[in-house]
Amino acid sequence: MEPKYELIIYWSQDDNAFIVEVPELPGCMADGRTYQEAVANAEIIIQEWINTAREDGRPIPIPKGKLKYA
Repeated sequence: MEPKYELIIYWSQDDNAFIVEVPELPGCMADGRTYQEAVANAEIIIQEWINTAREDGRPIPIPKGKLKYA
């Protein structure tokens, strides 16, 4: 199953990179030199976040999307 979490993507002039935040997964962020790289990195980090939560016995939020999360 591929998680369907909301991604917030923006350009950071300070970092000279695209930043991706995953609001439903606390602390889950990624970056990349291109938009595509940032999203690809976010997909990896999301899976790592989920794996770590499982290992630690923490709950994994069900993806709700922007309208239900906001």
